[in-house]
Amino acid sequence: MKILIIGGSGFLGTELVRRATAAGWETAATYCSRPDGIAGAAGVSGASWHRLDLRSPGHIDEVLAAVAPSAVIDSTSGGSDWAVTADGSIRVAMAATRRGCRLVHVSSDAVFSGSRIHYDETCLPDPVTPYGAAKAAAETAVRLLAPTAAVARTSLIIGRGGYGSDGSVHERLVHALAAGTHDGVLFTDDIRCPVHVEDLASALLELAVSDHGGMFHLAGADALSRHELGVLIARRDGIDAARLPAGRRADTPMPGALDVRLDSGATQERVRTRLRGAGEFLHVR
Repeated sequence: MKILIIGGSGFLGTELVRRATAAGWETAATYCSRPDGIAGAAGVSGASWHRLDLRSPGHIDEVLAAVAPSAVIDSTSGGSDWAVTADGSIRVAMAATRRGCRLVHVSSDAVFSGSRIHYDETCLPDPVTPYGAAKAAAETAVRLLAPTAAVARTSLIIGRGGYGSDGSVHERLVHALAAGTHDGVLFTDDIRCPVHVEDLASALLELAVSDHGGMFHLAGADALSRHELGVLIARRDGIDAARLPAGRRADTPMPGALDVRLDSGATQERVRTRLRGAGEFLHVR
């Protein structure tokens, strides 16, 4: 198996690189702006690294020509930068299709407005933020350009904890809020279905070697507010959860969906990887 992980220097990408190399796959990965210490950041050796700017037309073709992968996982995230998140993903889909590569595209629950709360794999995007719009455009284009591709929506990604590379953005925020080094609150009315990075990466790699196409939801089994999630993270990491400030997103001008719960039921019937809920993977033994 020869795989290319686009966005390999990111949080999810790092776990994908770890697992692919551990499985003995010939692994290539991309970075955009952090050429130094990439292999160390990924915690592995044996992966080849390639600089890739998805905003540059033709750049992805050059990387694909150099790597010649049988499968591509696009795990990159440019936030609300349309040129990366939307246009870049479209370039990846076009290039992968031209070369006959298996494509797995990672999308987000940000494509939904929260108006119906529960969303299964058949639900159509109705984004309310620039990031959500970019992700929605990307996944729609991928499904058109690469009908056999797997498009995987996911939610808040949680890692192994702490400030280092094993901790996600949310975990680092919890530590910073508890330490008083960051201003802000954890919302009690902003609800998602967090997934562990190990489960997510395992499922994505499983899809990469399968012939399953279409839409997949790779989210955890438990729906939690960001504050409830923060409390679980704090308890796991030995932090006083009482130090975590709470607030309501509805009381702020911050745009975005409040309650978005990805239903992964149909996906779980098609993938072997069990998508644990946060109550399980953050359980303090």
